[in-house]
Amino acid sequence: MHCRTLLAMLFLTSLSFFSNANTEKETDKAVQKIESPLYKPLVERYILDELKQLRQDQQATRAELIEKVVNAKLESSDRAIRYTADTTNTIFYIITAAASILVLLGWKSIRDIKESMEASTTRRIEKLTAKYEDRLNQLEDTIKERSNQIVEAQKVISESNMVHSLWMRAGLEKSDQEKLNIYDQILEINPHDVEALTYKADLLLDMNDDAWALSLVNQAIELDSNYALAYWQRACAKSKLAQSQEALEDIRTALTLSSTLKEELDRESYFSGLRKEPAFIALQQA
Repeated sequence: MHCRTLLAMLFLTSLSFFSNANTEKETDKAVQKIESPLYKPLVERYILDELKQLRQDQQATRAELIEKVVNAKLESSDRAIRYTADTTNTIFYIITAAASILVLLGWKSIRDIKESMEASTTRRIEKLTAKYEDRLNQLEDTIKERSNQIVEAQKVISESNMVHSLWMRAGLEKSDQEKLNIYDQILEINPHDVEALTYKADLLLDMNDDAWALSLVNQAIELDSNYALAYWQRACAKSKLAQSQEALEDIRTALTLSSTLKEELDRESYFSGLRKEPAFIALQQA
């Protein structure tokens, strides 16, 4: 009886062991089937969250700025009104005192004093009003100018953050067409982005659109004549278009502006047609 019980327990233990082993093998196979990277959606989600937070911060800053401008205008108006009222009261007190003295001394009638003082008070109030209107206008112009500067600065910061996010996306993107779309978005924000023009030209060379690539690097060089990589990309385009002498001249200019590019001479595939040129060999040995 004890032997049967022992055999039954051993049988159940073996059965459980094989079942666990099969489950682990199936799990390993399922994990190995995962091919696509899981981090890409997380990166895109992070970028979208950053852009959303940036827009919210910009709206909050604009609302706070408008509130401060309104409060400043109200405070200035209140001070002007209080000052005018205090001045008017003081003048009338003086009028009353002066009228009493003059009546007692018999110099002028109360009516003459009243008319004279009213005219004087009116002129004084008009001068004060004009003075404070000028001050308020100057203050308003200053506030508007400062507000425009702040809004412009916020716009520049927003565009810089947007461009930075697009460059991050371009670095992660594998598709040439998607990269091209990202470079176009960067150039929509800043048409004078020399780096974006040059990288787009490099991508177009890989897509065999040599004429367009050459046009873009010419535009980049017009914007920044000291950007070495633009000359390098133009040399690649001219080399593909069999313009050897012009390509060698651009290579020489690029190396003058950035000596680190010399390490890329042997690795650049677009220079394969120039490697037997004496001028190219001289650049390698320089």
